[in-house]
Amino acid sequence: MKAAVLHQPRTPLVIEDVAIGKPGPREVLVRTAAVGVCHSDLHFVDGAYPHPVPTIPGHEAAGVVEQVGAEVRTVKPGDHVITCLSAYCGHCEHCLTGHLSLCTEPDTRRREDEEPRLRATHGNAMHQFLNLSAFAEQMLIHEHALVAIRRDMPLDRAALIGCAVTTGMGAVIHTARVQPGETVAVIGCGGIGLATVNSAAIAGAGRIIAIDRVPGKLELARKFGATDVIDASEGNVLDAVRTLTGGGVHHAFEAIGLKETTEQAFAMLRRGGTATVIGMIAPGVKIELKGSDFLGEKRIQGSLMGSNRFPVDMPRMVDFYMAGRLHLDELIAQRLPLDRINDAFDELRRGELARSVILFD
Repeated sequence: MKAAVLHQPRTPLVIEDVAIGKPGPREVLVRTAAVGVCHSDLHFVDGAYPHPVPTIPGHEAAGVVEQVGAEVRTVKPGDHVITCLSAYCGHCEHCLTGHLSLCTEPDTRRREDEEPRLRATHGNAMHQFLNLSAFAEQMLIHEHALVAIRRDMPLDRAALIGCAVTTGMGAVIHTARVQPGETVAVIGCGGIGLATVNSAAIAGAGRIIAIDRVPGKLELARKFGATDVIDASEGNVLDAVRTLTGGGVHHAFEAIGLKETTEQAFAMLRRGGTATVIGMIAPGVKIELKGSDFLGEKRIQGSLMGSNRFPVDMPRMVDFYMAGRLHLDELIAQRLPLDRINDAFDELRRGELARSVILFD
């Protein structure tokens, strides 16, 4: 199969032939239909986060099941599916208490003494990326890394649910538990930030403030449900938020992964407010907060993949889209073939578009 391979961080991906195995017990072979190009991929491609190489990045995908291994209960050949990087074992403490996204058990991966799922054409093993390796014509994954969806859902839009939408909506609904009428600020209006804005509107937030430096993204945020927008390149963001809300927001979501914006998210809270960090802050970066702010019962927390229960959440998100409430069409800025994957990453570095999607035949 053709795949986009990362051989070293900070180098372009290379399109090459990769060998993929047959499904073993609990494994599923998927024909990839579409993959979103997510900023999380860029963190690994550019070396901010380490990952063994060679590897095939990509984790925001949808496709069609081709084969299933023994003991697979959840899908069958022909099913349309969305994948999720937060594969879960189903029996650890996190899974049994309903926190599937926190599972780190190795059960969903092949053991070191087993044949690897992916091999380079010269025979050496290739490291699977985040349980998936989606920038490839096929994926061989554990059945707990995907979920079947209704067949009338367009797969290029379904792919976005695999990360951006699950992360944004989950952060709003599961992690922060935004209540109707509460005020929300979202810092960063890329794919995940726009999904967070959209989800806050679905949750019934009374005021939704979108913050970014790119005017085009702020205009998109209005279409996704923002009631107010702030251009972060003009004036003091904290003063603007406090003026709009009369003192601060109930919830601030940081969707970039920077020290400055994380500290801003906490600083723009009203008493009793919660800052939820969605963005991937680089390893080693320390966040500085005013200790006295905790006397106002302000909170800061992380959100991993939207604290998701993806086998339940994703089909519901598909229904939201089919009912016209989840805006996925507007989230896709361009559709590209696999051989233009590096163009998609260059666009991510510029930060001007919401989402690029890689399409397969």
